[in-house]
Amino acid sequence: MRFLNSVGGGIVKAFQGKQMILVEDESGFDFPALISECVVVGDVSSDNRPRRTAVAPTAAELPSTPPPEQKTAVKETAVKETTEGERLNVWLAFLPTDPKAMTQSRYEAFFINDSNFYLYYTFLSRSNSSWINRSDGQIEPNTKIFMEEFGKEDLSAFERVCVQLIAFKKDKPFALKNAVSVELRMDTVKFYKVHCFLENDFFDEAALLFPLIRADVPEKQTLISVAELQEAMQQKKQKDVAPSVRPTAKPKQAPPPTIEIDLHSRQLLDNTNGMSAGDILNYQLDKFREAMKQYAGNKGQKIIFIHGKGEGVLRLAIEKELKTHYKSCEYHDASFREYGFGATMVKIR
Repeated sequence: MRFLNSVGGGIVKAFQGKQMILVEDESGFDFPALISECVVVGDVSSDNRPRRTAVAPTAAELPSTPPPEQKTAVKETAVKETTEGERLNVWLAFLPTDPKAMTQSRYEAFFINDSNFYLYYTFLSRSNSSWINRSDGQIEPNTKIFMEEFGKEDLSAFERVCVQLIAFKKDKPFALKNAVSVELRMDTVKFYKVHCFLENDFFDEAALLFPLIRADVPEKQTLISVAELQEAMQQKKQKDVAPSVRPTAKPKQAPPPTIEIDLHSRQLLDNTNGMSAGDILNYQLDKFREAMKQYAGNKGQKIIFIHGKGEGVLRLAIEKELKTHYKSCEYHDASFREYGFGATMVKIR
């Protein structure tokens, strides 16, 4: 055959659909061409073997589309399940695009599924009295997905968000999980604070994490209704106008405000060049001891030491110091919502 609109030609090797053919040129290369742009010039090759020419095929010659059941199905990767994954653990995560310039940085939002279940999800934000769908879809077990990137000018939209979930497994029996709808009021001021972005098990970088479900239990927030708020304000107003009575007992002194001390090496040292891991640890412990000595006389004083999660070396060293030299002090993990597993709260006694 020859081409109508260009120089050259070749031998028809195969048909591709109703309008295309595969042509072999003189160099032995195959390339597609439109049937309408070809003309027949012969039907036998130089070796006397019959070849298909560029004659328009009849309906009987056209290849038929295979029925759907004959198409090759895409095989999904087998899910690697864990014992802990039989309980739902779901998170929202936010990472700065430029951690070194937090005042100008934009943010990336991720959805984390730390379970053996597939999840259908919707991620919504509140707008006046309505909700806006920001992201939706299906997420595979034990994985995380990127949802969107946004700037500081968009933070007001994240003050109140909602995530709705349906959990299931494919091709196997599973324990039924209730559909979940979790509403969160997020403190957007945290997006400006570097210490709120913590080391975690899901990213190589520090991230701001908000738990949605932990061990099958959805997060709950205490929401005060308008009626309750108005009633409390009315009671306060009546109390303010009531005649004052001299107290018979000395009022309790308000507890001192909680103090935060960040023991990360990057916060304490401008440069760690030439310092071994042991040197850095000793420097961090010295700062811990200085703080404990400074506030030793302030009974009831609460101090939060931010040590990060890491490998737990600094945390264990602090606990050893407390057990050995500060036996009268109380201590336990600080608020998980605020610090994850990366801080210890100490109360002076």
